[in-house]
Amino acid sequence: MIHPAVDVETPAHPHPHPPAAAAAQSPVAHRETRRSKKWFYLHSASCVAGFLGRLSFQSLKENPLLGPSSSTLEKMGALDVSKVVDRHQGWRLITCIWLHAGVLHLLANMLGLVIIGIRLEQEFGFVRIGLLYLISGLGGSLLSALFIQSNISVGASGALFGLLGGMLSELITNWTMYANKVAALLTLVVIIVINLAVGILPHVDNFAHIGGFLSGFLLGFVFLIRPQFGWVSQKYAPRGSISTSTQHKFKIYQCILWIISLILLIVGFTVALVMLLRGVDANEHCSWCHYLSCVPTSRWSCNSQPVSCLSDQIGDQLTLTCSSNSKTRTYTLTNPTTAQIRGAMFSVLLIMNSQNCMN
Repeated sequence: MIHPAVDVETPAHPHPHPPAAAAAQSPVAHRETRRSKKWFYLHSASCVAGFLGRLSFQSLKENPLLGPSSSTLEKMGALDVSKVVDRHQGWRLITCIWLHAGVLHLLANMLGLVIIGIRLEQEFGFVRIGLLYLISGLGGSLLSALFIQSNISVGASGALFGLLGGMLSELITNWTMYANKVAALLTLVVIIVINLAVGILPHVDNFAHIGGFLSGFLLGFVFLIRPQFGWVSQKYAPRGSISTSTQHKFKIYQCILWIISLILLIVGFTVALVMLLRGVDANEHCSWCHYLSCVPTSRWSCNSQPVSCLSDQIGDQLTLTCSSNSKTRTYTLTNPTTAQIRGAMFSVLLIMNSQNCMN
């Protein structure tokens, strides 16, 4: 789940008390710049379920998933590339996996974890599936950080897609042990394609999904390899029984896939970490890759260019105009403070963005 961040730009040399005549001729301008047109990261005094106190939710207009504001998520450890690179907060690559945008986001991911994770954990144990889950989540965070650098990101979806990738590679590497293998493969591929297709919607971090899936797919060849039935039968055969031939524990193709996957994992994670810590923006090297995370349509926009509102104050009249759609709103404020001006700007941005999302 992607949340935008907010930057505020003010004039370099503001005039705190301009003369009335000068104010009439040269209105004081304040600029509010947002990095994204996403609509549910704006601060508001109104909360949902305020009786819960500190556990109350942000306004539904700001976060429809019943959760906190983006500033709260950022403080709690959301993935913020600028902080990872400039402030050496690499731990955010891990902590963002356990944060969610809201109750609905959490419930959806936990439902997926129950459906996918229980079966895998019963067959392969807590340690192997736990490592696959954690490393896949890290892989999703790395790919997300390389492509989505102007917003923050939270959620366990990358790790969940890692479990899906592990299921697919487990089916491939243990191919000879399964009955109805073709039907199982087609069913799994359809499920994966549908879930990845959902990622092209706005506000969804599909790069985390793709990175988690690729990591889990390779990890499945390493962690989820099964010994052959012939070797198991031979190992636990009664003493004195005669064996016609010696059975190997793993087939040759399983060993080849294990080696190739391990090499690709080490190289991939190393290259991704080096690129991230050097501040590389992967979008500069792949002009079309942004379509993997959001495809614009007539019903929504994927534009992440800065959106700004210009405020003109003449006397007690404060007029706000948003540059993206030229919508204007006028307020009557006597000697407005900077906080009041910012609050008015946020109100205009709320109206603008909620209308964009309903189109």
